[in-house]
Amino acid sequence: MNPLQEHSRVLTRRQLLGQSGLGIGAAAMSTLISGAERNLHASSPDPTAMRLPHFAPKAKRVIYLFQNGGPSHVDLFDYKPKLTELAGQGLPAELTDGKRFSTMTASQEKNFAPEITKFAQRGECGKWIADDFLPHTAEIVDKLCFVSSMQTTQVNHAPAITYFMTGSEIPGKPSMGAWLTYGLGSETENLPAFVVMTSRDKQASCGQIFYDFYWGNGFLPSKYQGVKFRGAGDPVLYLSNPAGISRQLRRGQLDDLAALNEMNLARLGDPEIAARIAQYEMAYKMQASVPELTDLSDEPQHVLEMYGPQVREKGSFAYNCLMARRLAERGCRFIQLMHAGWDQHANLDTQLKIQCEDTDAPSAALVKDLEQSGLLEDTLVIWGGEFGRTPFQQQRPNQPRGRDHHPYAFSVWMAGGGIKPGISYGLSDDFGFNVAENPVEVHDLQATILHQLGIDHERFTHRFQGLDQRLTGVESARVVHEIVS
Repeated sequence: MNPLQEHSRVLTRRQLLGQSGLGIGAAAMSTLISGAERNLHASSPDPTAMRLPHFAPKAKRVIYLFQNGGPSHVDLFDYKPKLTELAGQGLPAELTDGKRFSTMTASQEKNFAPEITKFAQRGECGKWIADDFLPHTAEIVDKLCFVSSMQTTQVNHAPAITYFMTGSEIPGKPSMGAWLTYGLGSETENLPAFVVMTSRDKQASCGQIFYDFYWGNGFLPSKYQGVKFRGAGDPVLYLSNPAGISRQLRRGQLDDLAALNEMNLARLGDPEIAARIAQYEMAYKMQASVPELTDLSDEPQHVLEMYGPQVREKGSFAYNCLMARRLAERGCRFIQLMHAGWDQHANLDTQLKIQCEDTDAPSAALVKDLEQSGLLEDTLVIWGGEFGRTPFQQQRPNQPRGRDHHPYAFSVWMAGGGIKPGISYGLSDDFGFNVAENPVEVHDLQATILHQLGIDHERFTHRFQGLDQRLTGVESARVVHEIVS
């Protein structure tokens, strides 16, 4: 089936309901199609999507190192000597009036709290960074672009993460990875185009929940949702066939089922049948490709050591970072790593160090590994959370100090994929509280990511519920051209 034929078979909701007398239960059937048609379903962009890219891309793929919980920008990336100078003093009213905070500090007296780390200028770019907590990231600052003027509209975790991942604070919209695989297709036929891996801090003391809609397909066909690799055992269930079932026998069974499924697709035109066709075919291919992907016997020892001692521990952030590089070199389009544990309301003095030990070496190693393998040039790496932490102290009775959620100014870093290295963009005020120069909204960051992949965010839409929906929403968003090389 060519793309035009597939498009002609996709029915509207009205048409599907109108034909429900033919047996809507048949729409749930899903299996395989043969030969060249299988490859078309697995690797091509959706025929209902517009022709992409709009212009020559600088990146082919994205690795998003998402740090759930909100890393403390004022302790790691945004050096503010004023916090030490004014430690213990109350914040001026003009900073806090009209601002939203979580219920934990909304009515609390707010006093400046100094950073708990030691900052130093590193690299030729002279970036101030907490090199005692982030020594490995400090070594590669000349390869990174720091955006120090991020801001968001959300003050609580789930809506803030959903906003970053889907462009909307309300669950139900397609995630960024789903949008990109829908529009650009895949560079691999044997692995998913969109892979998700999750991890938690070593003590699992302040992790956030990983909701499936962070990598969901929303209103796009379900074949575009992220495939989550498990952190223990086989990355994907049922990689092995049952006893007595050979691969050849399984292939024959699936081919026979494919003929039945194709008849139902031709009769009903339900796009979910086509989605499940692609998913079952991918599952069959992954039985061969995933064991090879996860076999680290071909990795040089010096590369494994670069990622740190946890690199062989399945489910660790270090292991996931190495898998991200291996997935990237095998053609995956969007690789989403999510690491929880940055929500330090009352254990900043202990837990922040643990988080940095978990993530610092693997994050830096991934950038260096991509560079030495020639992949960094066309791979966009992003590191950051859903917001930052307050410059004031959150003090709970009889508990150590911490910091609350802070959406008004925080930092992320980017590398590769046509982003200028060794620069800092934007500026927060003397307290790291508000953006002072060059604000970057969440939709601006998303528009910039799409731009690096050759996509005009305003033209990349999908018709749903009578509206031309897009990742960057209906609000005004801009590409941050100042950080693009």
